[in-house]
Amino acid sequence: MAIDCITSIPMMPQPPTQETTKEQEQQQPLVFDASVLRHQLHIPSQFIWPDEEKACLDEPELFVPFIDLGGFLSGDPVAATEASRLAGEACQKHGFFLVVNHGIDQRLICDAHLYMEHFFGLPLSQKQRAQRKPGEHCGYASSFTGTDKNSSPALVKDYLCSKMGKEFEQFGKVYQDYCDAMSNLSLGIMELLGMSLGVGRACFREFFEENSSIMRLNYYPPCQKPDLTLGTGPHCDPTSLTILHQDQVGGLQVCVDNEWHSIKPDLNAFVVNVGDTFMALSNGRYKSCLHRAVVNSQTTRKSLAFFLCPRSDKVVSPPCELVDNLSPRLYPDFTWPMLLEFTQKHYRADMKTLEAFANWLRKSN
Repeated sequence: MAIDCITSIPMMPQPPTQETTKEQEQQQPLVFDASVLRHQLHIPSQFIWPDEEKACLDEPELFVPFIDLGGFLSGDPVAATEASRLAGEACQKHGFFLVVNHGIDQRLICDAHLYMEHFFGLPLSQKQRAQRKPGEHCGYASSFTGTDKNSSPALVKDYLCSKMGKEFEQFGKVYQDYCDAMSNLSLGIMELLGMSLGVGRACFREFFEENSSIMRLNYYPPCQKPDLTLGTGPHCDPTSLTILHQDQVGGLQVCVDNEWHSIKPDLNAFVVNVGDTFMALSNGRYKSCLHRAVVNSQTTRKSLAFFLCPRSDKVVSPPCELVDNLSPRLYPDFTWPMLLEFTQKHYRADMKTLEAFANWLRKSN
């Protein structure tokens, strides 16, 4: 398994002095120091979102089903049928659902949050020891990047120790264990999705058995003008599946039928959503939905995100059971690195990513 352990904060730089012109403000290097930024009232113009994309912090709650994985994973046929039905309905509507009784050790989840709090509480100069450099894919950064191709079983632990020192060995072990647990959980969820699509439990599990995935730590410090900016802008995940654990501070919002809704945090549940790659694998039957993260003026928000991706040489092509005269192929064959390159270099991920990517592939060929 390849993992990109990336940390993220909202992009809110130091304010200019009164003598600074607007042009100088835009030219100044941006310094992301959350301990300073959380108290500042000024938001530079480049980080103020257009009026039509500015967030409302109090959106109505989205109904998302709680799916009990305990019975499904233990082989209970009644529980499996019910879980499959709920997952299928949610994925056809918007691609989001919650899983409970997932089998992940609560102590591991707590440790992952605690060590994240510790890392982001470090002085900026210490965090920058793990700064992601140009051309690299792992590290401390202010935005999402790609996936690392190293398949070492201890990639996360080894990376953190090499950048932060041997004193971070336990820190690295926690996230290595967390990533391993998420990879195993994702395979169980893939069994559920395979069953719900009528292609069998083994179909997608086998496809993702050797995966190339991403681990991301999200840290959103308070912002004194939360109505002007966003923690993460509107996007669809280009990956296959996202498994998110939120703290108790709300902030995740999903756009359904052109209206934004919030997903309430639940410490006992993981938020699961379908990404563009799985939307292509399902031949468009399951939806990859636009979502964003908002910030608030009082409390830091943290989340742990695991993005499941196929191995780089796997060809993304829907099972034959999902293609017929009534449901012809929607997207050409591709590999995950091809889609990743497209979203990083050519196109900002949105609700039309797959359509634009398919057109780009056809033109390239």
